[in-house]
Amino acid sequence: MSGLIIHNASVLTMDDAHPRASAVAVRDGRVVLAGTEERARAAAGPGAEAVDAGGRTVVPGFIDPHNHLLSTAESLAAVDARYPRVGSAADLAAVIAEEAARTPAGQWIRAFSMDDAKYPGGRPTRRHLDEATTEHPVIVYHVSGHQAVVNSAALAWSGIGEDVPDPEGGSFVRDEGGRLTGMVLDSAMELLLPLAVDIGCHGPNFHTDLPSEHLLGWLADAAGPYLSAGVTTVCDPQVSARELRVYRAARAAGTLPLRTFGMPLSHQLDALTQAGLASPFGDDWLRLTGMKFYSDGTLLGGTARFTVPYGERGEFAGSLYHHPDQLADLVTRAAREGWQVAVHTQGDAAMEHTLAAIASAARVSGPDPRPRVEHCGYPTPEQVKRFTDYGVIPVNQPNFLHDSGRDFLRRMGERAHRLQPMREEIDLGLRPVLSSDSFVSSLRPMDTVANAVCRTTREGDPIGVEQAVTLHEALRAHTLDAAHAVGVEDRLGALRPGYLADLVVLDRDVEALPPERLREVGAWLTVLDGRIAHRAEEGAAA
Repeated sequence: MSGLIIHNASVLTMDDAHPRASAVAVRDGRVVLAGTEERARAAAGPGAEAVDAGGRTVVPGFIDPHNHLLSTAESLAAVDARYPRVGSAADLAAVIAEEAARTPAGQWIRAFSMDDAKYPGGRPTRRHLDEATTEHPVIVYHVSGHQAVVNSAALAWSGIGEDVPDPEGGSFVRDEGGRLTGMVLDSAMELLLPLAVDIGCHGPNFHTDLPSEHLLGWLADAAGPYLSAGVTTVCDPQVSARELRVYRAARAAGTLPLRTFGMPLSHQLDALTQAGLASPFGDDWLRLTGMKFYSDGTLLGGTARFTVPYGERGEFAGSLYHHPDQLADLVTRAAREGWQVAVHTQGDAAMEHTLAAIASAARVSGPDPRPRVEHCGYPTPEQVKRFTDYGVIPVNQPNFLHDSGRDFLRRMGERAHRLQPMREEIDLGLRPVLSSDSFVSSLRPMDTVANAVCRTTREGDPIGVEQAVTLHEALRAHTLDAAHAVGVEDRLGALRPGYLADLVVLDRDVEALPPERLREVGAWLTVLDGRIAHRAEEGAAA
């Protein structure tokens, strides 16, 4: 493999010993030097390709430690129901009708990223979707991934009648007359879909049974959106047998677009224990890093578990996936087997259960367990201080504050201002990380960085600006600290000699930009494993 030199650059290495450089040298898939152009040319050796970065910023390849890669690939091939493209139930019916017109009768129609909190008439129902089509079963996933709305054909296909009971950890929404509305919450989704796996009450089930050749094709197609955003590594936080089979097949075929790490979902704990398997397992391209658990539901869908219910009328009491004792037992058993544990937690009441589970796990864990709290929506100040007792890694997604911040402010009042309190976490010595939760929000890291720095809603309202972080803190949280969260900070997340050569040349000098313009930034050049994997078209911003 020939060498590569990137020079005339503003290099942010994430290496505290040598934080800045003007050039980077790469050879044989590894960083050999970050320093001056003269030294980089000597280090890269003869015949190295030289790239003039034109003063642009260079950072390590972005690591997204909470990104549903396969489901994102699937969503990119489905109907786009994201706001503001779809801003009402009528808009939703219209885009479904358009898809139905070109879809053979009887085939499922799937749409992703509905955000009905913004709909002026409230939640859509199966009646709205029935107006679009009665010839196709339809499922529209909520932006959170924790709920969906379906039409009558989908209910009939699934054999669900008006007398269906609510399963543990979920529910079927009904109208005042007790009739099904078509809205299905959390684990009740398990009963709706043609599913590839049965996960019980261990989380929302979006693991649909689709032909493997379709999934593999969509996964390969996702390379463009990810690499053009500068993402070189993801950790899929909910891996079932479906995801692992597809990722393994893509790796074997040479079509896995990124370094792909994964966390098996907790319903597989007993089977993996019997097989003697625990994390870390795999290599630098496909690796298992931890096990995923669910404590409560979602802020966006009204199922996060708070001590004091939220909502404009206090109507959202939230729900739990497991009894607290059961959650503690699951998490502790996984830690005893050697798994890094990661617990989805949003509300402060659920956070108490999660902290109890982590405290129990700490008694049987190894010396460096790195427990993760996924989303980490509303920890109280006292709970954040207790994070320091266990080395908790808060896994934040500030895109939610931008996309749905006005909804949070309306539903939560003053409490919304301390959602995802990253400033507080950093000041206490914790290492919070940034992630996208794609398909739920934008997969572009610079969107996430901007939202961590700005803390403003889509409409421009401030939301907890005292919890904002600096640009450098945000970039570190999406590179080196993200590598720490998945246990590979010894080889990824920094531009140090010997580290794997994943790096991004951003399309401008980001330190010269006002914070509100950071969202405009993309990748001018993306290097993955020492090879140029993406190069922007001529004329890209400088």
